[in-house]
Amino acid sequence: MTFRDIEAAAERLSGKIRRTPLEVSRSFSQLSEREVLLKCENLQLTGSFKVRGAFNKILSLTNQEKERGVIAASAGNHAQGVALASAMAHVASTIVMPKGAPIAKVEATKAYGASVILHGHSYDEAYEYAREIQKEKGSIFVHAFDDQAIIAGQAVVGLEIVEELSQLDGIVVPVGGGGLISGLAFAVKTLRPEVSIIGVQTEAAPAMVHSKKVQSHRTVQCQATIADGIAVACPGSLNFELVDRFVDDMVTVEEEMIASAVVLLLERAKMVVEGAGAAALAALVSKKVGNAGERWVAVLSGGNMDITSVAKIIEYGLVRSGRRWEFRIVLPDRPGALQHLLAEVAHGGANIIAVLHDRLRPGLSLSQAEVIVTLETRDHDHIRELRERLLHKGYRIERNV
Repeated sequence: MTFRDIEAAAERLSGKIRRTPLEVSRSFSQLSEREVLLKCENLQLTGSFKVRGAFNKILSLTNQEKERGVIAASAGNHAQGVALASAMAHVASTIVMPKGAPIAKVEATKAYGASVILHGHSYDEAYEYAREIQKEKGSIFVHAFDDQAIIAGQAVVGLEIVEELSQLDGIVVPVGGGGLISGLAFAVKTLRPEVSIIGVQTEAAPAMVHSKKVQSHRTVQCQATIADGIAVACPGSLNFELVDRFVDDMVTVEEEMIASAVVLLLERAKMVVEGAGAAALAALVSKKVGNAGERWVAVLSGGNMDITSVAKIIEYGLVRSGRRWEFRIVLPDRPGALQHLLAEVAHGGANIIAVLHDRLRPGLSLSQAEVIVTLETRDHDHIRELRERLLHKGYRIERNV
């Protein structure tokens, strides 16, 4: 792969995809003590950077290859990118998705014109089945990340950033299989070698972090994560080689940091960004990369979440960031007891969201009632203040719910 491959990809993609905005964020700059700009790939066609690589791959095929059609395996963003790029290039596409793929992503992939096959209960099973179909029908396989044309297409994100910013200290990039960061790092380091490139993974799926650390291609066991878009057990071989060569460092972020970043993006930037897409910003806000006063770009790699997932992540983020507190307490079952408890909560500056009052729970005496209170709070310090206030007033908090 050469830099000319990236330039050729930029030429192919011109007019086909969006040049996504690069926005300065005062809120995140204040939180991180760095000047933060957001590269909004969540506003890209299909809601993700993935369409760039898919389009470049499909447009680089010969006419004979296009006639054979393309096939891919994906549980989400890559599926939609391949489906849209294929439709716009008038190429037949088949996408194998695991049976547990989100319904919204399955329907979106169909709506872009792809033939969708649901198979297996994991990406790996869908991938193996897609390979079987490819061998049988002779279709062209469009890999999600381990492919030079895919990497070159994703690299155009880096070209756009350096073209717009004359002064830049670093770029933070979410990493799964490595397609985005390997191409971006190649492009940026070729043009601006002084710019730091940092990759970010969730602690639940740190394959590239481990690979970079030991300078050897490694596979890990992925745990459940809200950043499912970067939960890749084994990074690509081509991707690892480029990451090892061009990426300055790799870091991990905790799940609560990612959830908090998703919530902050909704509140401060009015943007829906999926867990994987918010990982880079989470690293900056938690000050895991860069130094105070530096100028950094966080790549928001995607924004595809269905309403149910948005609600879950918001709830998770609020709890993890101390914006919501729920506790259980046993009160005397007499008039005024609940009123006095809620008055203390109100005096402590918390907003009451819900109260569950139960006099019949097994284990309670006839003179007791269980109360579960859900509160809107400012942060973890506020929760500690409320807890101390209630303990001082003689209340015994039995447990957080």
